[in-house]
Amino acid sequence: MSRSIVMARDGDKLAKSTLVDQLRPRISRMASYYSRCTGEDADDLLQEAWCGLLESLPNVDIEIGSPEQFLIQRARWKMLDSIKRAKIRRCVPIDPEDAQFVRPCHSDQIVGETTVLEFTGKLKSTQKQILFCLMRGMTWRETGDALGFTSANVAYHVKQIRREYEAWSD
Repeated sequence: MSRSIVMARDGDKLAKSTLVDQLRPRISRMASYYSRCTGEDADDLLQEAWCGLLESLPNVDIEIGSPEQFLIQRARWKMLDSIKRAKIRRCVPIDPEDAQFVRPCHSDQIVGETTVLEFTGKLKSTQKQILFCLMRGMTWRETGDALGFTSANVAYHVKQIRREYEAWSD
């Protein structure tokens, strides 16, 4: 298995195809399991898993641990990130009867934006970047990848942002 992973990592299309065929049962079962647990579409999760696996293929180091487990772990993480994003985007629709009572209030939006700008003005530039990524719905891992940090560094900065917010809000 390690030999085919090395060949696939180096760009051999036949080795990639072989690797995909070898991992297909495990990845498919994992997608089916998470689909049953979360209600997400199994095919969508499977697609995310393959994207995660194939994106991480160039980063495989066969000298460390099990390269097969490394690839499966990256597929699982990509699936779980997809589930998390879908859960965040999901919301309850408004009943047409209740919609008549909802009216747009632009002053609340202006106050909210002003408050966010006031608070973010107190943050360091790295903290601002992390905060804005997280506010856009990115996970800590995605934020770290986008900004060149590890998720542990993002966690550290989030703690600092929380402390700053607590001090600011009091």
